[in-house]
Amino acid sequence: MYKVLLVEDERMIREGLKTLIEKGTSGFAVMAEAENGKDALHYLRTEMPDLIVTDIRMREVDGLALIGKIREMYEELPIVIISGYDDFHYAQKAVKYKVSDYLLKPIDRLELVSTLAKIRQGLDRKKKVREEENTVDGSHREERQIIRKVKAFIHDHLDGDLRLQTLAECVHLNPVYLSQLFKTETGENVSDYITQVRMNRAKQLLHETSLKVYDIARLVGYQSAKHFMLVFKKEVGMTPGSYRDLVSSKDL
Repeated sequence: MYKVLLVEDERMIREGLKTLIEKGTSGFAVMAEAENGKDALHYLRTEMPDLIVTDIRMREVDGLALIGKIREMYEELPIVIISGYDDFHYAQKAVKYKVSDYLLKPIDRLELVSTLAKIRQGLDRKKKVREEENTVDGSHREERQIIRKVKAFIHDHLDGDLRLQTLAECVHLNPVYLSQLFKTETGENVSDYITQVRMNRAKQLLHETSLKVYDIARLVGYQSAKHFMLVFKKEVGMTPGSYRDLVSSKDL
């Protein structure tokens, strides 16, 4: 059972979310609740949950400040934002802090269930990787750790400089060697992986927010909206606008 820290200042909403998480999904249990970011940080000093679900607007320490502090403590801890605000500023911060999902109030039960199912799959994969690492030799374990660090850097800096040289510097390797190692360990090129991650994040933002296409382009690392749309159509098979219309129609 994966442990959830639930952070929400409105008691009725908090109780409703707890019920949705525990009865509407499998594999998660709300082990702790906090009314604000300050209480959540106090809990995190002694305990580490598997998932944090937090509101974005709260008294004392708000959700964005809380997430910033969490990332200083735990780089890869899954976080789901619950918000009544759908704008570029919040979405930009969510991308920067590598938030797992950004759900708008009122919460759609099926959307929450889908989000938690994806997070559980990720947690299960990490658990399996840890188990496998106990059976591999030291040198191979180190290579896997390097690739995981590179992937984490890519996810954390989608809107930044992701040139091979930059990635190599973050793991203190020669760019050519890193490129070869990445291909050997993952079966794909670094550039292809970056494009895949950017397109997946773009699809998520197109589905879950009403942000303009040019804002989404910036959030996933494209300064030119035209270039972003060309890449999106090549990778996804349709324009960003058509994709948004398609997923919106499926939600009806």
